[in-house]
Amino acid sequence: MLDLLVYLAIFVIVAILIWWLLQQITLPEPIGKILMIVFVIIAAVVLIGFLLNVTGHGGIPLKIR
Repeated sequence: MLDLLVYLAIFVIVAILIWWLLQQITLPEPIGKILMIVFVIIAAVVLIGFLLNVTGHGGIPLKIR
């Protein structure tokens, strides 16, 4: 359980950093919007995978074998 909290904390820090970088870079309107949508979708899928791993329903494996 503690491992999951560490993974989630790292994920949140990296997600906030990427979000901040996308806000600082001035991209043309359609490209900036598309990148933000792609980022949010990828972040949501990864977070859902981590949370599914907690419940035992599969998800993203946290340990490499």
